[in-house]
Amino acid sequence: MVRDSVARYLADNAGIESLRALVAGDPEKAYGSGENPAPWNEQTWQGLVELGVSSLAVPESNGGAGMKMVAVAAVAEEAGRVALPSPLVATLVATCVAREADSPGASALLGEIAGGAAVSLAGVRADGDWQVDCEEVQASGSNDAPVLSGEATFVQDARKAGSFLVAAKAEAGVGLYRVAADAPGLTITPDRIVDLTRDQARLKFNGVELDADCVVAPPGQGSEALMAALPAVLVIVAADMCGAAEWQMQTTADYARTRVQFDHPLGFFQAVKHPTVNMMLDIDRARSLVYAAACAVDCEPATAERLARMAKAAASDMAGFCSGRSVQLHGGIGFTWECDLHLYFKRQCHNQVLYGDAGRQRDKLAALLD
Repeated sequence: MVRDSVARYLADNAGIESLRALVAGDPEKAYGSGENPAPWNEQTWQGLVELGVSSLAVPESNGGAGMKMVAVAAVAEEAGRVALPSPLVATLVATCVAREADSPGASALLGEIAGGAAVSLAGVRADGDWQVDCEEVQASGSNDAPVLSGEATFVQDARKAGSFLVAAKAEAGVGLYRVAADAPGLTITPDRIVDLTRDQARLKFNGVELDADCVVAPPGQGSEALMAALPAVLVIVAADMCGAAEWQMQTTADYARTRVQFDHPLGFFQAVKHPTVNMMLDIDRARSLVYAAACAVDCEPATAERLARMAKAAASDMAGFCSGRSVQLHGGIGFTWECDLHLYFKRQCHNQVLYGDAGRQRDKLAALLD
């Protein structure tokens, strides 16, 4: 029911026409300025907030829906299907981390998310891996008045977020801190990325002074929260990839049914049938792992990390295959600016490496299986 409601809303408010109007009307506008403008429709986001989508993963005790991870994955899949330009994925990721921290600051942040706030996590290492030891941002001062210094990288949808959940290392270990996007001493520098449906930025903390209620996880408890949230985070990104790949496959199949070559539709030829079927099989394989991992997050946390890393690795491989084949089977128009495929191709490229690519996941998986 949740999936159907979200799918209907997104079909009415975030279809391919609106996506093209937002992000791909003018290539010079998109890339000529030297940065990705990543425009988005705030009205669509507010609609999702009113539907309760942004607070699906927030516990009921904090004003959210308290839905299981399976429902969250289904919503992320629908967002990927329309390549939704919004802070939804970033906010779901921050929610999953915050709910692992048991503190008044975490409750306050979750309450803000339940009220419609967009939050993004600053907790990724400079090499792109999920960060649990955190060296890039340092916290000094007391827990009553922490001060942050350093630089955080790979912060997703930073220019859409009202605040950030920042991992920073203090003497007692890693803590988590809530920092407002307009906090004095915080500088947000956009990255130029290939994905036109998102933005990404580096956050520079130049002695950012915080209050005690900004401590989401005290020093020494942040790493545990980040590690506990990792399986859910990987599930969300992998589900987004499955939704985007489903759109790529369906669009390619429609093209193969209608485009005529040598007096036959393209789909008549075995050279077109086989890769299209392989796309479908790869998507089903990755989706099965995604929902197995989501069930593990809900019911079997001991196996959640292993299944989530398998899901992210499979989804990354699948996204690369489906992107390549969908462009190839569209022939000469496949990667032109006028063909919608390039929007999905670029989103999938970004997703493939986000929080660790397939090789990184398999390296970590091998260690888990020893």
